[in-house]
Amino acid sequence: MLRYRGKKIQQTVKELDSFSINKINRTYVKQTPLGGAVTILISIFVLWIIIAETLYFLDTDFVFTFVPDADFDDKLKINLDITIAMPCHSLGADIIDSTNQNMILFGELQEEETWFELDPAQKNYFDSMRHVNSYLTEEFHAVQNLLWKSRFISTFTEIPKRRSKPSEPPDACRIHGSLTLNKVAGNLHVTAGKSLALPGGHIHLTMFGLGAASNFSHRIDRFSFGDPSPGIIHPLESELKITDQEQMLYQYFIDVVPTDVDTLFSSMRTFQYSVKELSRAIDHDVGSHGMSGVFFKYNTNALKVIVRETRDPFIEFFIRLSGVLGGVYIVTGILKNFLDNCTQRVAKPPAAS
Repeated sequence: MLRYRGKKIQQTVKELDSFSINKINRTYVKQTPLGGAVTILISIFVLWIIIAETLYFLDTDFVFTFVPDADFDDKLKINLDITIAMPCHSLGADIIDSTNQNMILFGELQEEETWFELDPAQKNYFDSMRHVNSYLTEEFHAVQNLLWKSRFISTFTEIPKRRSKPSEPPDACRIHGSLTLNKVAGNLHVTAGKSLALPGGHIHLTMFGLGAASNFSHRIDRFSFGDPSPGIIHPLESELKITDQEQMLYQYFIDVVPTDVDTLFSSMRTFQYSVKELSRAIDHDVGSHGMSGVFFKYNTNALKVIVRETRDPFIEFFIRLSGVLGGVYIVTGILKNFLDNCTQRVAKPPAAS
């Protein structure tokens, strides 16, 4: 029987180790203050890179996609809180959509006698709300991601209750509530007088008294579609219109966009909208015909917006961090050798003549 007299496989593999910690004797390793200083600086730099890359990985981004809206049987919820500078008995709120269905089928709006002029606390609250909403509307694209990530829904809720009641009788009407509508084009309006429902539509009793004085100065505290959702801006909220004309027509043309929001922690179906407004005085003598009031003409967009919150995969973060740290290690070694050579040349004594 023959025996193998060569090196064992384990010994052969061991000799191939190029990472042996005992290869260099400690006697030949020289530690210098320069090397210590470079080590401290690089350690701080590496720690900063690790923190920065980790925060970048934890940060999320939002991806917006547009798809055709195929939810034809879905419902459209509208939330309204508006105050008109007229008594409630002189006003009527109504809504009718392209299917000619009346508001009776959609729900009921509450009417509440109040005063159009706010008390100081309410005025400060409303002015603050106007300032914030105006800024969010104008800078929407700049702060949008911040609103989504902070789970921002609304900084303000309802105007606080009036602390003291004026001695004069109420001169305004607050109309508020929510309606569940068909997801089709419609017209929500507040006009003088009460509406009368008829088969296939409705009429307003003011058509028999066009000369009646009215004041459609109004304040919109809430106007939104769907359920509250972070990142959705409602342009009409905190809108204030003051007029001294007796017959004024205010029209708001609203384009409603269905929006699905999928964040890392929740999913929600809601709506956002854009608005254009038009106002003019009704004067039949100069050919400006129509009915005075506040009209919200809305229509749903054929496209749906899908918002998804995304984050880089962990393996991508790990590979990127490893590559950066490896590059820092190599560059540091080159820089350290260069500085050592420069130091040795400067410190080398001149040759004796």
